[in-house]
Amino acid sequence: MANPKLDKLDREILKLIAADARIPFLEVARVCNVSGAAIHQRIQKLTSLGILKGSQFIIDPEKIGYETCAFIGLNLKHPEQFDRVVEQLKEIPEVVECHYTTGDFDLFIKIYALNNHHLLNTIHDKLQPLGLARSETIISFNTAIERQLPISELLADDVE
Repeated sequence: MANPKLDKLDREILKLIAADARIPFLEVARVCNVSGAAIHQRIQKLTSLGILKGSQFIIDPEKIGYETCAFIGLNLKHPEQFDRVVEQLKEIPEVVECHYTTGDFDLFIKIYALNNHHLLNTIHDKLQPLGLARSETIISFNTAIERQLPISELLADDVE
């Protein structure tokens, strides 16, 4: 499906809820100078279009003891088994992201571990049995930037 055209109200709603997913619809309506029902309808439209994927609370992994964040490039022995491997990766709770990529790796994953020992065990006991030809691990010391797309800046040029 082609990218749906977003009008000024859609962009303003996205900007407000991206900044605070818990903002009440009536507050969004007040800021946008429309009715609460109009906001509710727009949110439903943006959700049905797949622009909004829901809302969630974000847990800080470090605050619950997961001190090691790593990115791992995976090369499969049998790349035709992508789908099977991805399904198995879904069963490994430490894996929080998985991407099909171009370049040196078949898949690129992000995982959290309690510490480096837990990371080693996860790689050895959970990842290697998936049929890896090789893997390359990069440990993240700290996240420098983590954000949603900045709606107001990105969509400002897309005015109808």
